[in-house]
Amino acid sequence: MSIYKYPSVLSIAGFDGSGGAGIQADLKTISALGCYATTVLTALPVQNTQGVQSIFSIPTDVVKEQLDSIFDDIIPSAIKIGMVHTPQLVTTIAEKLKKLQNIPVVFDPVMVATSGHKLIENPTIKKLVDDLFPLASVITPNMDEAAILAKMNVGNLKDMREAGQKIMELGCTSVLLKGGHLKTNVLTSLYFDTSGNIHEFEFEKFETQNMHGSGCTLSSAIASYIAQGKSLLEAVKLGQDYVHQAIFHSKDVKIGKGNGPLNHFFNPQKLIKNEME
Repeated sequence: MSIYKYPSVLSIAGFDGSGGAGIQADLKTISALGCYATTVLTALPVQNTQGVQSIFSIPTDVVKEQLDSIFDDIIPSAIKIGMVHTPQLVTTIAEKLKKLQNIPVVFDPVMVATSGHKLIENPTIKKLVDDLFPLASVITPNMDEAAILAKMNVGNLKDMREAGQKIMELGCTSVLLKGGHLKTNVLTSLYFDTSGNIHEFEFEKFETQNMHGSGCTLSSAIASYIAQGKSLLEAVKLGQDYVHQAIFHSKDVKIGKGNGPLNHFFNPQKLIKNEME
């Protein structure tokens, strides 16, 4: 009798009680794309669609125990990292990842919420750049986060090209710079690949408030496609297509008083079963 396994994706991220972002968005995305989700909780933000009210830290030892427990049992096919808001957490996660072999990492450097709230401080940002950026297969900053990383204003496509090159020089393997905040009718994201090429992805802009958790969703979608065996470039393309559709299918729905969530289950896939070798 054949024995099968699911492509597994580990989300290392923060909590969102309103269900649209963080680990909740990751669980929905990974599941909707036919993969098996495991999680490690890094922080407990108190938030809703209107913003983040406060953040409660998960003790570093508890994060380490969670990582050890998952890796002792279920080795992921890909890893997504989201909210890492203290230097101590960066060290804990980086030390664990350095011991792993050949597991792709998608890192969403969560620094600014959709609502505009800055979520981490400068010493943590430096630590992210020094310790986690070199371990990631791709990082996925938005324009606000790119401005922080590149230390420049990022307001248009020309700025994005310059900022992306500067971020690559920080030691990144590849960078997907998201253009969701562009004030244009067509939104453009730029992917700076491992060979130094720049790929443009264009999407129609919708009038909607439902963007809460779009960055979390994108990074976990990319990780899910990598877990399915897609190339990095293909996973980046497919991940953006998924988010675009999830936004489109939620654009006329009202959930909460602020930035509403995406429709992660607009076309849910059955869990993928791969035969074990």
